[in-house]
Amino acid sequence: MQLDLGLNLSTKRTRKREFLDEMNRVVPWPRLIVLIEPHYPQGKTGRPPFRFETMLRIHFLQQWFGLSDPAMEEALYDVPLYSEFAGLGSGMTPLPDESTILRFRHLLEAHGLAVQILAVINEVLCEHGLMLKNGSVVDATLISAPSSTKNASGSRDPEMHQTKKGNQWYFGMKAHIGVDAHSGLVHSVIGTAANVHDVNVAHALLHGKESDVYADAGYRGVEKRDGTDQVCWHVAMSPGRRRLLDQTDRLDAIYDRIERLKAGIRAKVEHPFRILKRQFCYNKTRYRGLRKNTAQITTILALGNLWMARKTLYAR
Repeated sequence: MQLDLGLNLSTKRTRKREFLDEMNRVVPWPRLIVLIEPHYPQGKTGRPPFRFETMLRIHFLQQWFGLSDPAMEEALYDVPLYSEFAGLGSGMTPLPDESTILRFRHLLEAHGLAVQILAVINEVLCEHGLMLKNGSVVDATLISAPSSTKNASGSRDPEMHQTKKGNQWYFGMKAHIGVDAHSGLVHSVIGTAANVHDVNVAHALLHGKESDVYADAGYRGVEKRDGTDQVCWHVAMSPGRRRLLDQTDRLDAIYDRIERLKAGIRAKVEHPFRILKRQFCYNKTRYRGLRKNTAQITTILALGNLWMARKTLYAR
């Protein structure tokens, strides 16, 4: 009698397979299914719809690997690993086409489910003690948008704008985020046009339970804005002023040490941006309009929280 020892030598444990196995273990599928199920069509007439868990898994595959709707449809045919992860059988099993994938994405956007997905994931992380919520770090990053007018409308995206950073001009949007100062996990996401100043949305990034907030020099004067005076703001000294500090002077040396400590805490906010732009390759907007792109960024950062916390989730 041949024993099955669970060793499938015909399947190589590639990095992509390892990644999907890790994410499959940490994504709270049951809670997300309960969240989405009330909004999913029941399919009382016509062709039965695909299972919403299958469509959710396909949607997450798009975010992880930067696939458009047509590219996702083709990948389900070309990459058996993707079909396996989505729970689609082999052989004669029908696969979702690009229109079905697009409609599911529009369903999530119409009901604002990206923000709710982030909230559900953060609830799970809070239950594991990963978000202390007594301090936050706020920051923003520029996301470029296509500036070409060679499209159906013959114009650039009207909701995107240009701004200057340093000596370079950018056209696109900003992703503003608030992260936990201890864990670096994202708790708030807001998308605006690139020309919106960071200070204007700082108060909206706070969850209301923090006592201290850390920000870079771009947030100078934030404590004077309405809705931001309930917490203690730790804003970085301007680079020009810091360069004038005399390290041989005792008081200036203390100021420089304080700035170093604040910078060490602010560094937490760079980790989600690295995951967004490097891990999941989101360097340019993929849709027209702020709402669609903000929903995608929110979903990616929610999944990024799980990626950052995966090792801790394994151990508990």
